Amino acid sequence: MAERLTARQAIALVCDDFHELPQPMRQSPADGPLGWQGYDASRARAAERTGEQESVVCGTADVEGTRAVLIAFEFGFLGGSLGERTGDRLESAYAHAREHRLPVVPLVATGGSRMQEGMLALTQLQRVARQSALTRAAGVPQIAVVRDPTTGGGWATLGAGADVILALPGAQVGFAGSRVRPPDADPAAYTAQAQVAAGSADAVVPPEELRATLGLWLRLLTRPSKAAVAPPRALSALGLPATGWDAVRRARSPERPRAERYLDACLPRRVSLHGDRCGGTDDGMLCGFGDHEGRTVAYAAQTGTATRPAGYRTAARLIRLADRLGIPVLTLVDTPGAANDAEAERQGAGAAIAELFVAVADARTPITTLVIGEGGSGGALALAAPGNTWVTPDSYFSVIAPELAAAILKRPPDQAPATAEQLRIRPQDLVELGVVQGVVPAAGDPGAA
Repeated sequence: MAERLTARQAIALVCDDFHELPQPMRQSPADGPLGWQGYDASRARAAERTGEQESVVCGTADVEGTRAVLIAFEFGFLGGSLGERTGDRLESAYAHAREHRLPVVPLVATGGSRMQEGMLALTQLQRVARQSALTRAAGVPQIAVVRDPTTGGGWATLGAGADVILALPGAQVGFAGSRVRPPDADPAAYTAQAQVAAGSADAVVPPEELRATLGLWLRLLTRPSKAAVAPPRALSALGLPATGWDAVRRARSPERPRAERYLDACLPRRVSLHGDRCGGTDDGMLCGFGDHEGRTVAYAAQTGTATRPAGYRTAARLIRLADRLGIPVLTLVDTPGAANDAEAERQGAGAAIAELFVAVADARTPITTLVIGEGGSGGALALAAPGNTWVTPDSYFSVIAPELAAAILKRPPDQAPATAEQLRIRPQDLVELGVVQGVVPAAGDPGAA
């Protein structure tokens, strides 16, 4: 069980200076809109106990050098529940963030909607969702920090609806609170760690690391740039392959540099998006944002494995977020193809690939692609930028793997090398065909092939 922080303690975790925003003052009838007997007394006791006048505290602060709007929930005030006055405060905070173009950081700890206000409390979720949508449309980032507990509508709006979700270790996180779950429900499913494992949150961050981690995220997501990323230099000093089969063998070599090495070389300081927000993750697709010579670059990189549907959906999520924030994207292609097992089909492989194709096609922010290994069929092409794709000397790009092409053509397996030659999949062939822009040189090599 995580330590339950007060709103002010949560604020102190991420900043030293906090300036509370003016709070809207709604006049409501005695005992609230439903006339719930004893409601006013409950609110008065909560205020006396916590020192707060509502379940949420809103203000601005510098988080590691980036100004942001903080929305901190006070769980000690009626379980951090959302009522009409809470909605007023949230709406005002989001409006201030848009007016001043400040990122929004909800520090969430809530049990959900306030029972004493009935359906009027529940409709506050619609107000919150509307404010979040307007903020998203304005290109202003939202980074949620989910604390213990984050359940109900607060999780389903301010938490799960954010662009990036960080969680404190041990926090109870889930739509169903502990008092409304089935009696046989596994409590481990309603934790921060479980939400990260399921792809519904991005990372579990220890309290002592939260300020630095949140500060890096805020800095990276608030630096738009219109210029495309230059393709990275190749990390292997090889000449061009003599044959198509040579290109295949090079790309499949276990010694070939993989995505992690390329990311370390060009984005040494970076943060990771995790999961597709649909219950899936794929370690074979690395996504996130990094610092490249003083500006932010988003990245989506395959690691050489067959890409799962969750990987394509995570990459699409990354590209849509980068597009909204005006951040250029670098994609690294390296896959023998999309996963083609039965489970991948049940997880919607075709729809996931289609979603990524559309995200790339719709993007207004510039996308640069470098093929660093295998480029296998549509599972690789979905991540490639039309008109701005480059290749390394130890890569190939093919309509399908040569062995599978031979099988489709009803050729014996030993015809795979000859088929590779016919497919013209070498880096220099791809340049000649106009499929890619060029072959990137190795570091220290002044020219490209």
